[in-house]
Amino acid sequence: MIKYIGSKRTLVSTIVDIVNHLGPTRSVIDLFSGTSRVGHALKAAGYQVFSNDYTAYAEILARCYVQADAEDVLDDARKLVKEFNSLKGSPGYFTETFCIKSRFFQPKNCERIDAIREAIAAMGLDPELEAVMLVSLMEAADRVDSTTGVQMAYLKKWAPRSYNDLELRVPNVLPRARHGKGSAMRMDALEAVRLLKADVAYIDPPYNQHSYLGNYHIWESLVLWDKPEVYGVACKRVDVRERKSVFNSKPRFATALREILNNINAKYVVLSFNNEGYLTRDAIETMLESIFGNLVVIENDFKRYVGAQIGIHNHRGEKVGKVSHLRNKEYIYVASRLEIPQGVIQMANPKPIQPQLFGE
Repeated sequence: MIKYIGSKRTLVSTIVDIVNHLGPTRSVIDLFSGTSRVGHALKAAGYQVFSNDYTAYAEILARCYVQADAEDVLDDARKLVKEFNSLKGSPGYFTETFCIKSRFFQPKNCERIDAIREAIAAMGLDPELEAVMLVSLMEAADRVDSTTGVQMAYLKKWAPRSYNDLELRVPNVLPRARHGKGSAMRMDALEAVRLLKADVAYIDPPYNQHSYLGNYHIWESLVLWDKPEVYGVACKRVDVRERKSVFNSKPRFATALREILNNINAKYVVLSFNNEGYLTRDAIETMLESIFGNLVVIENDFKRYVGAQIGIHNHRGEKVGKVSHLRNKEYIYVASRLEIPQGVIQMANPKPIQPQLFGE
């Protein structure tokens, strides 16, 4: 899957284990789906997954990895991947914007991205098959980009991987989950939460001022193919300035999160948050305890994203600052008005934090 800040790659198995221990559950809401890494793993475990995110690229990822089923799309996807890999490049909007005005990709790869994206647009594919092909293209482009992992800027010198030739691969689309077909939607979380219902809700909101749309604006433009006006050195879409999430606002975050929690229609809530977020651990625990009563906290320690490992640079690629820390703590909160199963309680790390169980 694509490089992504906030990816739960290292936590996926823990999250699935938690859901597995929550009793006879069949369905899960993934309210801030992002790359759909968590939704994909939950689908693989047999759960019916309802994914939501406010960006178009995240909706496409969820439509590929959660909603589309292998038995419906893979045969056609394999044929199209072979066909698109044989296409020659043809420079267009993507080349002009992300290879000439900026340097996110080598021109040879930009030209092929242009050609393949135009071919997908011209075919009028079924939405699920189209999503699979767009994800194939997105992931192929991600493998040859020249960034530190976000699209706020590009590297001063070409990344070694950028010299590789763009090559599409068939995404790892799963068979239909045994508990039912999943779905993907694109809505503001505050609206989506009032429409979705499941046994478990997984909530992984943005936790600071950095917009995912701003960090991954190229994927938004590639998926929408609306060829928008851009601004700045990074050639961001102009609507990055306007499409703001309330969860990127420190003054509004707590109120918005409380509204989500008050309106979630699920027996259990699993919330991911880390120690760099707008709210402290104590504040989140107090909020969850006041709404649900029962709470277990599981702590994980992990490396910060690759950009932090490399250091702070300006737009010319020159190192201009020192990173304050290289590791974060990610907390997984499991909350419910019901009694939390012992299997989940036992997953809470005894060190350095004792399991937190409230409401008994």
